Amino acid sequence: MKLPPYAGLLGLTITGEEAGAPILTMPWRTGVMGRPGFLHGGAIGGLLEMAAIAALHARFADDERPRIKPITVTVDYMRGGREAETFALGRITRLGTRVANLEASAWQEDRDRPIALARMNVLLSRS
Repeated sequence: MKLPPYAGLLGLTITGEEAGAPILTMPWRTGVMGRPGFLHGGAIGGLLEMAAIAALHARFADDERPRIKPITVTVDYMRGGREAETFALGRITRLGTRVANLEASAWQEDRDRPIALARMNVLLSRS
């Protein structure tokens, strides 16, 4: 699966899979730093959005993949992301003909202690 160009800007890679959805990894580097020692909230939000979109892309074959237009993105920041690799996994909660509802979670050392959660609604434009 090829990730969108924004994923490259964040340095995201696919490092695994769970229930058909890719697990994305964002390495620590100064380009994703906010205040010293912590991840920037926008980098975390971008990681979550890419994880949700990647989960949706994984659901379709390349030639059947719909165009995706975000309707809403809501991010809940649970704790500060530290100087460590950050992982994210997206999940489809509802897939309709024109709208999909997605969730994503981001974590660092302990998956049971997420640093942020997101909910996203997208408009699907099928050719």
